[in-house]
Amino acid sequence: MSQPSDNPLAYITEPLEFDRRDDADVLAGARDFRDQQARRRTVRDFSTRPVAREVIETCIEAAGGAPSGANQQPWHFVAISDPKIKSRIRHAAEEEERAFYAGRAGQEWLEALAHLGTDDNKPFLEEAPWLIVIFAKRWGEDGDGHRIKHYYVPESVGIASGFLISAIHRAGLASLTHTPAPMKFLNQICGRPESEKPVILLVVGHPKQDAEVPKITKYPLREISSWI
Repeated sequence: MSQPSDNPLAYITEPLEFDRRDDADVLAGARDFRDQQARRRTVRDFSTRPVAREVIETCIEAAGGAPSGANQQPWHFVAISDPKIKSRIRHAAEEEERAFYAGRAGQEWLEALAHLGTDDNKPFLEEAPWLIVIFAKRWGEDGDGHRIKHYYVPESVGIASGFLISAIHRAGLASLTHTPAPMKFLNQICGRPESEKPVILLVVGHPKQDAEVPKITKYPLREISSWI
């Protein structure tokens, strides 16, 4: 461990822990992860089968290892299994969703969603064993209560959310990214401060045995990438 003494913005370093592999193993690892993620689907039919808290803790720890602007880690995860709280969240979310589908969204948006078969009924918010509310910490505070500016908050929280979804899938669970709008009710229900903005209500659990998902086609590599 080293610390440069002649730098007014001194930082501490430590040796990198890295699993160094040969080229064949690198390619095999990339393909294995690709194939595993290709099986990930957004699920709306959840079983009430319990999921141990330790599993959710471990997945959130994985998300906490995501890169972030200035390493400020501007996220907070609220994990909820209490049936009464889940019921309150469902009631509030469905109220917003009814307004959304009744006209707030606009016809073009509703037409874009039509092939997914979604509506304002959200039973999964109570059926799934866990809800994880992902909050973006728009600013922090020092010991004297002064605001500390956070940098690249949406980008950082987006990456952490991807880590979390991947960890949940890797654990053998299913998830749903639910985004009722507006989501301010989640601050009140979860007891989170004004500085935090709820961005995703993640539903987590085991899918039902007879669960079905929309038949969709994922874009091929040639349509999502360019090479220079």
